[in-house]
Amino acid sequence: MAVSIAQRPAAATAPVLVLTFLAALIFHHGVADVASGASATQELPHRRFEYKYSFKGPHLAQTDGSIPFWIHTGNAIPSADQVRITPSLRSQRGSVWTKNKVRFEHWEAEVTFRVSGRGRMGADGLAVWFTSSQGLDGPVYGAADQWNGVGIFFDSFDNDGKKNNPAIIVVGNNGKLVYDHQNDGTTQALGTCLRDFRNKPYPVRAKVTYYKKTLTVMINNGFTPDKDDYEFCTKVDNMIIPSEGFFGISAATGGLADDHDVLSFLLFRLTEPGQQPPPPESEIPKEEKDKYQEEFQNFQQELDKKKEEFQKEHPDVQGQPIEDLFESVNEREIRQVFEGQNRIHLEIKQLHRQLAMILDEQRRYVSVITDEIAKKGTTPELGQVGMDSASQQLGSVISTQQEVLRNLNELRNSFYESLKQIGSAQHQGNTGGIGTYETIQHFNDIKEHLHTVKRDVEHLVQRNSHLLNTSQFIVQSVLFLCYIMYK
Repeated sequence: MAVSIAQRPAAATAPVLVLTFLAALIFHHGVADVASGASATQELPHRRFEYKYSFKGPHLAQTDGSIPFWIHTGNAIPSADQVRITPSLRSQRGSVWTKNKVRFEHWEAEVTFRVSGRGRMGADGLAVWFTSSQGLDGPVYGAADQWNGVGIFFDSFDNDGKKNNPAIIVVGNNGKLVYDHQNDGTTQALGTCLRDFRNKPYPVRAKVTYYKKTLTVMINNGFTPDKDDYEFCTKVDNMIIPSEGFFGISAATGGLADDHDVLSFLLFRLTEPGQQPPPPESEIPKEEKDKYQEEFQNFQQELDKKKEEFQKEHPDVQGQPIEDLFESVNEREIRQVFEGQNRIHLEIKQLHRQLAMILDEQRRYVSVITDEIAKKGTTPELGQVGMDSASQQLGSVISTQQEVLRNLNELRNSFYESLKQIGSAQHQGNTGGIGTYETIQHFNDIKEHLHTVKRDVEHLVQRNSHLLNTSQFIVQSVLFLCYIMYK
């Protein structure tokens, strides 16, 4: 008799403990996510720009065609505002490499480039390198094969015929592997993502970060001028690369051809938080500084002479800004409409992210409450009267949650309709008539529709927070009733 009395409370408290643990895990999961996100933001490394391993316009190339601190080989053509790695001609190869070795433990490289061509398909592609030696020429996108380091390939030609190009591929090599051209390197890829980087209205930006043995590639797809609008491409963990090496950019063309233009390459040294940043290096020697100053003065004098010659040959345009002559009224309207489309695109993208988060949260809570009701239906009949009222309340919460889900799905469909309208407006603008009054009125209608959708989303978020508080109270009440019945 004593044994049965001692065992009964243990059997009764076991389910209660399980249910209490489940509820605590569910309701505190969001708080843990927020805390982890806050701790992640506090761990950002210190960034320092390294000018000796970077280049950008204007005045990128010197008068003799060279790039400060860089060398170029093959068919690469430096100019004042960019480096054309390969022109759109067949069987071209070119590359640029840093003159000095990089000895950073952690680094981040930002590359801005354009890949443009007249054909529907392009070839072969562009590559960003970090290798122990300079691969000045070779068969892998214009650089040497069997490299020791890592290469990030922007492959625009589909060699294997699987229709998985253009693509971005990360391939590491220890100096012994031969690149698999026939399969587009997919058999050797450590990470990959499909991104179309050809013929974009704005330059494409790639951010490659190597921090704590993790290589991360982020991409700006070239649809917006926002420099910080990056999307995740791929990440490679536990990646070991040489402790020192050269950065390089190469490109190649084959039977098909594209212009591969690099507008800038910016390198940053990363330092772990809490550590002292490395001291800045010594200044440029006085001889080099005098040389650069003399070249700048010569360039300024030549520019002034060319301006005077142009004004003598064209006396009718004296005193007028030259830039205004190259933009008509229609072109200005086209530019304004295109900038408005970019703002609409960013607004829809942000609302879509918020909508996806709300939908995931709603589905999670509905599934949890449904599981709780199923468990209550299979338990023995204990306090059936009290449980019926709780079940009715849970049923009303579930119906309300399902109604919210339906409303959110309707909002999502309205987002897709807005995107279709924007696409149709872009098509009409490209075929002619863009910048007219009807097109501007059409965009105003889309903008008003998006504001209405945004207000509906905010109303749903407020209503959802109230419903979540109600569901938390009901679930806690059910757990308390279960505990009383078992007691």
